[in-house]
Amino acid sequence: MTRKLFLLATLAASLQAETKLFNGKNLDGWKAIGRQQGATALAGFTVKDGLLETTTGKGLLWFTKQKIGNATIKVVYKMSNEKGNSGVFIRIPIEPQNEDDAINKGIEVQIDNRDDDWHSTGVLYSMTKALARPYKPAGEWNTMEITLKGLRTIVKVNGVLVTDYDGTSPVPEKKKSFEPDRGPRPVEGYIALQHHDEECVISFKQISVTPLK
Repeated sequence: MTRKLFLLATLAASLQAETKLFNGKNLDGWKAIGRQQGATALAGFTVKDGLLETTTGKGLLWFTKQKIGNATIKVVYKMSNEKGNSGVFIRIPIEPQNEDDAINKGIEVQIDNRDDDWHSTGVLYSMTKALARPYKPAGEWNTMEITLKGLRTIVKVNGVLVTDYDGTSPVPEKKKSFEPDRGPRPVEGYIALQHHDEECVISFKQISVTPLK
């Protein structure tokens, strides 16, 4: 192999390599947005012992360095108890100024083991129905893989397919005020993590992205 071909092959491999979005040390590249509680906005995230954890307050944490599309996002998380309620937002088209931007302009991949099949772990919140519920109990690590392939979104939890949505087929009408507005979403966008409440600590030990080949 010539040096030029070797360099091209090396570049191609690097472009397909997994990139860590959370470095295990701090929140470099991330920005917290608090949900308003009176006059106070609380962010609700901290880094402790190499883990990203939810803490006091509610809101979301979004990755500022790039929009993500045509890639697989890998999130490894666990809950401190069975009351866990969180999510991974994808396809947010703008830099979110509040949680509503993520909810109504992006898509939430739900993390919640207790709710029904339209609002449970691995579904596109209230828009797709779970094909399976393969999550592990509180205290154990779960691996969620979210693949964005054009408008298509595929979600696997612990290697089991939970969601495969083409991005254009009709979804159920919005029934509750806290469900997202319906409408088209972009092929790429910012991602974010949700901190819904303080009934459970959600710990994340890996958040990474791998471009599709």
